Amino acid sequence: MSDLIENPQISVIIPVYNVEKYVGQCMNSLTHQTIHVPYEIIAVNDGSSDHSLEVLQKYAAADSRVHIIDQPNAGVSAARTAGMDAARGEYLCFIDGDDYVASNYLELLYRACTLNDADISCCYYYWHMVSNDILFEYPFRCRGVYDTEQALNILLRDVLIQSFLWCKMYRRELFEKSGVRFPHMCFEDLAILHEIFAKAKRVAVIDEPLYYYNMHSDSTLGTINSSKVNDYIRAIAMVRMALEKSGEYSRFRDSYHALAKKTRSNCFYFVLKLHSSHKDPRGLVSDLQHVKQAIAYCCADHFSSATVRESLSNIIGRHGRSKGLAH
Repeated sequence: MSDLIENPQISVIIPVYNVEKYVGQCMNSLTHQTIHVPYEIIAVNDGSSDHSLEVLQKYAAADSRVHIIDQPNAGVSAARTAGMDAARGEYLCFIDGDDYVASNYLELLYRACTLNDADISCCYYYWHMVSNDILFEYPFRCRGVYDTEQALNILLRDVLIQSFLWCKMYRRELFEKSGVRFPHMCFEDLAILHEIFAKAKRVAVIDEPLYYYNMHSDSTLGTINSSKVNDYIRAIAMVRMALEKSGEYSRFRDSYHALAKKTRSNCFYFVLKLHSSHKDPRGLVSDLQHVKQAIAYCCADHFSSATVRESLSNIIGRHGRSKGLAH
């Protein structure tokens, strides 16, 4: 075992925060992989106040591939960054601490990279409804090997390849070349993943669900609030900023507008859900108008990041806690 760990080919990075109910299943799925190349599991305990750290310690004591970083709470972005800084593998995988993967997850993603000389490989996933133990298979799928422009167009539309950091394997040097760091916000992967894809010469997509996303009351989508709605729009504004900075916006304009349209629909739903949960319709129309206006600014021909910040500063009214991009 120690010989295998000396030079891991793959580093699996897991941010962990108060997920003691789920992290054991996550770790168990990763310590029982079918792959035969050496890999390491880097679990970053981000100041959990429950028993998550104790669960991780049990796995680390039993399996030398498991390494724990224990740090004060700093958020998922900081946890992933700490994991990347410690990673030694040629390839990186990111898995959330409350999710789990199929036993051949690493094997198939690694094979897709190496056989196709791809810098990124992607698979699909299930939504696992924890409360009633029901699986829903993600329905919109593709397969094949794509060059940079093809992959970026697909990714930006956020349907056939979605901007989730998980369910993918990356050549580590992509992060080094791009210089991208995770912003401290929700939907941080949507904000930056296109910059990682822009450095990939080839992207391989496996038409098979291998990742299990646990939908529960404490998950990101299970706890949607005004701040997260704001960050969702902030993320696509950051995508536009990056495309403008690189001079690539006109090249990917149609795909970006498709992303904005999807974001608007999702945010409308989230705002309706938010007001419904408070049983208070006051401010609903205003909040929907703010969403529509902010998305319109993101798509405007004469785009200005300052204008978007001003628009987002009051995006959610009565039930909001966020000050948007004003900070």
